[in-house]
Amino acid sequence: MIVTDTHTHLYSDAFDQDRKAMIERAIEAKVSRFFIPAIDSTYTEAMLQLEADFPDYVHLMTGLHPTSVKENYKEELRHVEDLLSKRNFVAIGEIGIDLYWDQSTLAIQREAFKHQIRLAKQYQLPIVIHCRKAFDEIFEVLESEQSDHLFGIFHCFTGDLEQAKLAISFNMKLGIGGVVTFKNGGIDKFLNQIALEHIVLETDSPYLAPKPFRGKRNESAYIIKVLEKLAELYGESREKIAEITTENSKAIFKI
Repeated sequence: MIVTDTHTHLYSDAFDQDRKAMIERAIEAKVSRFFIPAIDSTYTEAMLQLEADFPDYVHLMTGLHPTSVKENYKEELRHVEDLLSKRNFVAIGEIGIDLYWDQSTLAIQREAFKHQIRLAKQYQLPIVIHCRKAFDEIFEVLESEQSDHLFGIFHCFTGDLEQAKLAISFNMKLGIGGVVTFKNGGIDKFLNQIALEHIVLETDSPYLAPKPFRGKRNESAYIIKVLEKLAELYGESREKIAEITTENSKAIFKI
């Protein structure tokens, strides 16, 4: 069995004391593909070091996270462009719109999101979307940029069934993580109405740990709890869920 974590911040300082041991725990749990989203230029060095330390397991994205879209966002976008010109990445992410922390930056968040979608099209890469309290705004941008060359993952999907179908209509897989195990998460009520071909697994570690670890530091090994929940919801074996979701990740990331 091969399990893929399509979204994990392994470079986070939350893992500074035990990063190697934490990754080894995940590998022992059959998690052997780790896809690493970017946040902003301050994390680039740590991401490159992570890749150098675990070259057989770690795959890097580049991008500007919406909560890092500040006054210097154009400089940050140039950093993304510079990285793309120098080496390969598996995706542009995580990008999108976040109106939970700061609604005053919506205009520049939208501009940065559109700019990075166009970079993804230029480099024929998938996008990985961050959306928090911004479904309408995200879908408006996706509609304006819709294309056969626009595809990717709607990371940490927490919407309803109609929003799930809309995301899929824009060539997005749904990134399903610890929220599916939460009693009040909501998505467990309808997820099995979505075909498995549209699903990928993720942890978003060190955030959003699944039950029974909720409230604690998340790590990639805990994706097995997400896998178990999907096996329950879909009435399939863990092995089958792992196989299908890993194949879906390969279709997105081309690796």
